[in-house]
Amino acid sequence: MSDLNNPIFQDEAKAREYLESIRWPDGPHCPHCGQFDGVKVLGGKSMGDGWYHCKDCRKKFTVRVGTVYERSKVPLHKWLLATHLLTSSKKGISSHQIHRMLGVTYKTAWFMTHRIREAMKETNPPPMGGKGRVVEADETFTGPQQFKYSNEGGWRSKGRSYKVVSLVERGGKVRSVHVPSLSSKRVRDILVTNADRNSVLSTDEAPCYKRVGKEFKRHWTVNHSKGQYGHGMAHTNTIEGYFSIFKRGMRGIYQHCAEKHLQRYLTEFDFRYSHRDLTDAERTRKALRGIAGKRLTYRRIDGGTHRPTAHVA
Repeated sequence: MSDLNNPIFQDEAKAREYLESIRWPDGPHCPHCGQFDGVKVLGGKSMGDGWYHCKDCRKKFTVRVGTVYERSKVPLHKWLLATHLLTSSKKGISSHQIHRMLGVTYKTAWFMTHRIREAMKETNPPPMGGKGRVVEADETFTGPQQFKYSNEGGWRSKGRSYKVVSLVERGGKVRSVHVPSLSSKRVRDILVTNADRNSVLSTDEAPCYKRVGKEFKRHWTVNHSKGQYGHGMAHTNTIEGYFSIFKRGMRGIYQHCAEKHLQRYLTEFDFRYSHRDLTDAERTRKALRGIAGKRLTYRRIDGGTHRPTAHVA
């Protein structure tokens, strides 16, 4: 049986039971007051299945309450399928494809994918690297930048590009941040916030890494401008490999991404890469464990009121 034929993606009751087993492995607890005792199942045809009542705060709830799925009219089994598709597609899956596969409107599919990306965000992640570990850092550009051949000779960039700084721990996770500029101060803030300074830092020859490199255990560099891409353990091949996946996805799958939404797309690619050693089913469960405490309204997405900090994953 393939994952897409799993009953949790076809049957609402199975989907609810599966999500309850992940969110409440020790039994249901109230998402309003946090109490375990005094929670009872509500019966009756008028309420439907999956409703609970807390005797302490006297509020009713389902497994959706307090999660990114809350107050959604989309059936739960479709939510689980959308989550599975987004976590198992190496270069992402477009909202148009979700809209066609799930039979929901494009606007609904777009809203669903943003909510799922919010669930992928790691809360208070620990610093990367540490003693004896190597952290690679590099920057890249994405966005609506186009290239036009000039009569004066050579290609010229046209349009604005969005700047991204990423860190990857060799053999471990990746963490990416969308930044308005690549100043030395801004890059330093990202590095010292997200990487343990007992790590070995490996970068290219960009000037923004020179000063902060002295704050780490060691600083290895390679000079790309001179055709040098590695000597010994000094290289940025790991982070370049991640960028290749990210750029193929952004150009081939998503194609158009507003700058205010870029951080969530980075979170999506970071999540899949950081958990690349898991199976698709395990990666889906990992994302489902992150749905709690992350309510996301349409106003926050489309209005751009959500501003992620530099410490993200």
